[in-house]
Amino acid sequence: MRNVLKEVRPAALVAAALLFAAFALGTGSSAQTGTSTAGATPQETPPPPAAPRPVNVPKPVERTLPNGLRVIVVENHSTPLVAAQLLVKNGGEVDPANLSGLADMTAELLTKGTKTRTAPQIAQEIEALGGVLNSGAGWDASRASVNVLSSKAEPALAVLADVARNPVFKEDEVERLRQQYLDSLSVAMNDPGQLASWVASRVVFGDSPYGHPVSGTPASVQRIQRRDVADFHARYYRPDNAVLVFGGDIKADDAYKLAERLFGDWAKPSAALTASAAARVQGAAAKRRVVVVDMPGAGQAAVVFARRGIARTDPEFYSGVVANSVLSGYSGRLNQEIRIKRGLSYGARSSLETRREVGPFTASAQTKNQSGAEVAQLLMGELARLSSEAVSEAELTPRKAVVIGNFGRSLETTEGLVAQIASLALYGLSLDEINRYIASVQAVTPAQIQKFAGSRLGAADAAIVIVGEAKEFIEPLRKQFPEVEVIKHDELDLDSGKLRKSDGGTAKQ
Repeated sequence: MRNVLKEVRPAALVAAALLFAAFALGTGSSAQTGTSTAGATPQETPPPPAAPRPVNVPKPVERTLPNGLRVIVVENHSTPLVAAQLLVKNGGEVDPANLSGLADMTAELLTKGTKTRTAPQIAQEIEALGGVLNSGAGWDASRASVNVLSSKAEPALAVLADVARNPVFKEDEVERLRQQYLDSLSVAMNDPGQLASWVASRVVFGDSPYGHPVSGTPASVQRIQRRDVADFHARYYRPDNAVLVFGGDIKADDAYKLAERLFGDWAKPSAALTASAAARVQGAAAKRRVVVVDMPGAGQAAVVFARRGIARTDPEFYSGVVANSVLSGYSGRLNQEIRIKRGLSYGARSSLETRREVGPFTASAQTKNQSGAEVAQLLMGELARLSSEAVSEAELTPRKAVVIGNFGRSLETTEGLVAQIASLALYGLSLDEINRYIASVQAVTPAQIQKFAGSRLGAADAAIVIVGEAKEFIEPLRKQFPEVEVIKHDELDLDSGKLRKSDGGTAKQ
């Protein structure tokens, strides 16, 4: 094989060189066909997207076990796989105030040992089945999932049930995971982009549950003990606070039998679960706040525009999704204005995170320190333009196509389909909405986008956060925003909405 490759490569290079020369001379491949390209103008814009294909996900069926566990099944016998996800309806939003990262660490530790299986045994058993086992937590939910051939579904589901119900949280596993988190956080605390995102959350949500990093902070991770993890699991991992979703090559009756056998004796605690802490989510004071974290030696400045957005159940959800697509993506307005037109960043983007309660909207870019203030102004300018001018249909059609395409890709795998159904169940939405998603996106009008941007994405009560070498951009920034707060990197406290380390209980000013 090596000799053949050595012979082919020079020939391929010669062919490529000849082809390049032909195009450079303006002849291209048409020289061989007799077709002239003289005077031809290269196409500057891509062709319009084709009409979206409809989605027809099989109707999910469901039952609720006597212990309160909701079981949902989506049959799809065109695949040889089965995916199952156990979703617990609480995540980082219920972390205690001084123990941010607890939900995430608890979920990560599920696969690190049970009453009958060690961590290596769990990994070896799943590998022998040809499956994949994952666990983790985010906002509003903690998850454990497995993906495996349908012929191996029963033993794989037994492992999933075991890790979700019977984790032992060994001290050595807790310490090992703690060190991994601390290593990652040490790197992230010196990454302007990541740090700016965390600071923006604190500025928008203050000390309420969505304000802290879901992965914790260096100080909070140090405080988490094994008993905290065990208590969190005992409180929130219960059948009446969970949803089990099956998808793929499995009959509904067989899925229910598996669920009853593996989860039916999962005892529901006698005490009712207290209301979710997410109900306490509130934003910081509705006024503009401009925060600079001075990081001497930072190679770039990370700039974030941040404000409260919408909840997943908001009636304007689809208007928000499409409005965000107009702004974000390679061909979105932010990237066009900041990267393509001005060359100030490798990429600018926006994100509308919808959660159980109102989540954040952010627009961000990283740039050289000297242009930090300029990029902040450009981000705000594009958001103002979205509310003052109607989006043309020529621009809107491809941006809708991006949203629809991303949604379609999320359904291409059994795991993706299960995740979409689980998300609808988490937020109490109709499971039929998965088949209405595309039509709902297509129905959004330019007027709805303009209205959404004007009422939900305004700059007057938004925040600007910049993390970078402050001396390079602080003066032009103060000309735009006289109220700028500057916090030194070594004085930053992500465990408090004040964002400053205290000395003797008094925040530094």
